[in-house]
Amino acid sequence: MKLVFVIFSLFLMTPKFSFTQTDSLLNEVMLQQEIDSSILKPTKMLFTQKLIWGENGLLKNRYAVDDLVSQRKIDLQIRRKMLQVHQIGGFVTLAGMVAQGVLGSQLYKGDYGVLQAHKNMGMAINLSYSVTAAASLFAPPSSFHRDKKLSTIRLHKWLALVHMTSMIATNILASQIQDNPSLKPYHRAAAYTAFAGLATSMIVITF
Repeated sequence: MKLVFVIFSLFLMTPKFSFTQTDSLLNEVMLQQEIDSSILKPTKMLFTQKLIWGENGLLKNRYAVDDLVSQRKIDLQIRRKMLQVHQIGGFVTLAGMVAQGVLGSQLYKGDYGVLQAHKNMGMAINLSYSVTAAASLFAPPSSFHRDKKLSTIRLHKWLALVHMTSMIATNILASQIQDNPSLKPYHRAAAYTAFAGLATSMIVITF
């Protein structure tokens, strides 16, 4: 019950989620008619972003246009919408993980009547997690001249590696448990790590 309250409290604090880099650059672009284009052109992107926004991506030469300022206005607005989907999806996924934990504990106690519900919840979590991740990984790039200082955004990304790896491990182990029940403790440990990693990544970016 306390865990559900914490998740609900975080959801109420959603407006405090960090859009600082996106919003500050968007405001600067919106307010200025003339701006140095060197701060608008991407210098570094994730490989997933390159698939869409890179020079050889689906939207080729997007940053080679003359009116780069207008182009970046559109991109940053798209980015903000996608990050909103990312944060809401995070809460939905986290809530699903709590429900899955309850079902999993009943299943481990021998209540196999919840087995199908457990499987259905697992598919729902994988779907919401995938949408949440894609909304961030494929969003237009925002801040191009980042320093290497430790920040909440950097911690959020490091923790993403933890919960993403754990999610993959959880799914792999789940597919093998029926043939090898001895994997149950490892499956549960991977699931708990995924939950802890996701919850922590949301907390550090919220405060």
